[in-house]
Amino acid sequence: MPMASMSRAAIKWPEDGRQSETARAVCKGVRRMLRTLNMASVTELVLPDGRRADIMALGTDGSLSIIEIKSSVADFRADGKWPFYRAHCDRLYFAVPPTMPLDILPDDAGLIVADAYAAETIRGAPEHRLPGATRKALLIRFAQAAAERLHIAYDPDIRV
Repeated sequence: MPMASMSRAAIKWPEDGRQSETARAVCKGVRRMLRTLNMASVTELVLPDGRRADIMALGTDGSLSIIEIKSSVADFRADGKWPFYRAHCDRLYFAVPPTMPLDILPDDAGLIVADAYAAETIRGAPEHRLPGATRKALLIRFAQAAAERLHIAYDPDIRV
């Protein structure tokens, strides 16, 4: 079946069990917002240092943003890995549900509030442009992940 004729209902992504229901809802709203901004995104992208970005977004200008989802205060306080994401993006954001207190989040990162239906950028993220070689490596990683996921959605029997 040609890709153009596949219905959206035909593509069902398996849950990986790592995210809470709240985190999945925030992710969905953020990705909807990114799409309206003409940004492509992938979730759970493995970075060169082995950490996983919750969402990596690619702008039409080649810019790369990481959006780190925090579903609760406990989730934020238990996670010390987010400062390392700065080395892998031009802009770093936190995305949180509307119930999250915003004053605990660092001021030097962008801030997005989201639910399962929509998201709003509350504070933009400062830009820290990536070196050219790092950008190229991340763009290749992004493209390979997106293409592999699309292939699996189109041909689920390909998994080995």
